[in-house]
Amino acid sequence: MKNNIPLALRFVRWVFPKLELISSSLAVAYFEKIFFTPIRYKATLKEHACELLANKEKIHVDGKKIQTYEWGNPDLPYVIVIHGWAGRATQFRKFVPVFNEAGFRILGFDGPAHGQSTGKRTDISEFSIVLQTIIKQKGVPEAIIAHSFGGGAALYSIMNGLPVTKLINVASPTMADEIIKSYLNAIGGSWKTGERFKQLVLKKFGKPFEEFTALHFVKHISNLRIMLVHDNEDKDVPIIQAQELVKSYPSATLLTTQGLGHNRILKDDHVIKECLNFIKN
Repeated sequence: MKNNIPLALRFVRWVFPKLELISSSLAVAYFEKIFFTPIRYKATLKEHACELLANKEKIHVDGKKIQTYEWGNPDLPYVIVIHGWAGRATQFRKFVPVFNEAGFRILGFDGPAHGQSTGKRTDISEFSIVLQTIIKQKGVPEAIIAHSFGGGAALYSIMNGLPVTKLINVASPTMADEIIKSYLNAIGGSWKTGERFKQLVLKKFGKPFEEFTALHFVKHISNLRIMLVHDNEDKDVPIIQAQELVKSYPSATLLTTQGLGHNRILKDDHVIKECLNFIKN
């Protein structure tokens, strides 16, 4: 079977547990670097085909060239899609024909340090600046549909004044410790490094890591219609993270799926149909 795990990630998985044994200080410094440095996965052939149908434009945001994609008639109202960490806008390829046919154009972008955009490191605030730039140029969208990390970026932006009234978060993380654990699990790290990383974030940004998560953001948001879409078998972001957000924001609705996992959920016809219905109503 072909190994689709990038060589860089395989190397980190091999070296990181050894580094933890040698030096906890070096381990947390390396983890901080990994945490803010996305791996660039190759786009699929079907994504390339979708890309060819897009009107592509590069915009300049804080010294980085950001690749944007627009599918559909420019006179139609539009929906922004936001990919997850290490993702690409073209991962929403199956949304494009459905939404175009229903009278919406779709606008996506490769986040800083992702896909065809420039940069090596990035964070939630950079994604927010890109969103602000797009809306300033294109006007207010009908809604945002975000996958995984993109959901946190959307909520962070809305908390800080982004004029959006409808948000769909698909398979998005919400809980601070669970987010850190998912990274540690991916590289074979221990929670000792996670605790030290939280201390590092507090020292560097002047805020605890918890204040950079969706559960914190929603406490400062009102009048936003939110739908969460999550699979019961998502191993990357367990469904408890969506359930906890509903507790914090009771007006949010939760659509659950079975057997789609973390990424296939973006290709499911029923999910796409329900996202469209939510935006239209």
